[in-house]
Amino acid sequence: MQDESIPENLTRGDRNVGDMERDALYLLTDPGRQPPLWSVPDIGRELAYFDPEFVIDPLLRVGLIYKTSDGFVFATPAAYHLVGLVGHVA
Repeated sequence: MQDESIPENLTRGDRNVGDMERDALYLLTDPGRQPPLWSVPDIGRELAYFDPEFVIDPLLRVGLIYKTSDGFVFATPAAYHLVGLVGHVA
């Protein structure tokens, strides 16, 4: 079995995937932004990224966001707790 370590800085195009995921999570948990319920295309526009599903899917899989049946997403209590622990780091 080969050692298949995950690279630390995954990128897509010229953007760091971890940074995009963090930015999406901060967008969804920012108390100064309304509404707390976002459509996936709106997140893509806000983050200026052409494929927002690529950013949202990993957060959905690890339980940091929920997705409604009509395609809107919002942060879970776990996401708010995580952001509370680490704060909004730029």
